[in-house]
Amino acid sequence: MEARARRIMGTMAILAVAFANVPAEETIDMNDCGELAVSGLRCVIGGNAALGEHRAGYNGVFGIRAPGIDESPFVPLYAGLNLEHYFDARPRATDNVLFEPRRTPMTFTRVNATTAELHQPPTPHYGVESWTRFELKEPYYIDMEFRCVPRKDVFRGGFFGVFWASYINAPGDKSLYMRGTGPGGDKTLWVQHCTALHDRDSTVRHVADTLELPFEQPGSMLYSSFSPLRFEEPFFYGRFRDRVLIYIFRPGPLVRFAHSPSGGGLTPDGADTCPAWDFQLIVPDPEVGREYGVRMRLVYKAWVDREDVLAEVRRYLE
Repeated sequence: MEARARRIMGTMAILAVAFANVPAEETIDMNDCGELAVSGLRCVIGGNAALGEHRAGYNGVFGIRAPGIDESPFVPLYAGLNLEHYFDARPRATDNVLFEPRRTPMTFTRVNATTAELHQPPTPHYGVESWTRFELKEPYYIDMEFRCVPRKDVFRGGFFGVFWASYINAPGDKSLYMRGTGPGGDKTLWVQHCTALHDRDSTVRHVADTLELPFEQPGSMLYSSFSPLRFEEPFFYGRFRDRVLIYIFRPGPLVRFAHSPSGGGLTPDGADTCPAWDFQLIVPDPEVGREYGVRMRLVYKAWVDREDVLAEVRRYLE
């Protein structure tokens, strides 16, 4: 226990003080998390255990650091690319069911200095087994591949959903930006998505997404409350200080975006709230034993302009 505690303290010291100055070969190995690095960013990937001020029950990217910048875009208590919910048509379940990806233990495996994988055995209620692989690529990319297999035939409404949240650390602008259309629009424009309240007009669907899900209490959750906006291209971005986070998705699976103005809790000074920038995978007509998944890239770099955002999108998709 003393040795593990020393490793935890060492990890937190790197995150808080000297993250950008530790040589790449000096990585941190722990039971539940580990540090990955490329030249333009370093991050800690982990499962659902606590780590210093990072709370238990928040998996994914614990924090990101860019060279010379100690502040992470993700709320230190929580995470980014956090596997948050499995859901179906039924009303809001108890927290143990709604948040079971956060409540069920995960196994962390380091593949190499730039790649790690989280494995979660079948969850107690929905029975979903999953593997999430994070791979850092030069100079400032995090590629995520999520695979899951439902092991139980329990989904109500003929579908199941998977929901990820990224809790953003008091950005000056809480908005998501994407290419899409507003109500009745027939021209693709840059659109801004910033909801007024949690669970209000939250989810943005693709222009070709015609799937109507039979929610028993529509509008009661982020994933069942729909915005009149529609996105056309599979990405969104948000600003953090003088940097940008770009979320880009491989075509194929049915993906939806979502926003909360307050999902990340209060800002450090208590004067405002931190937003959550979220996305979902929707699986119609799931089959027990069949694999489903999604692949995406998170870009964290200095802000240039929107043409640069589009260039990053093309670079990944092509």
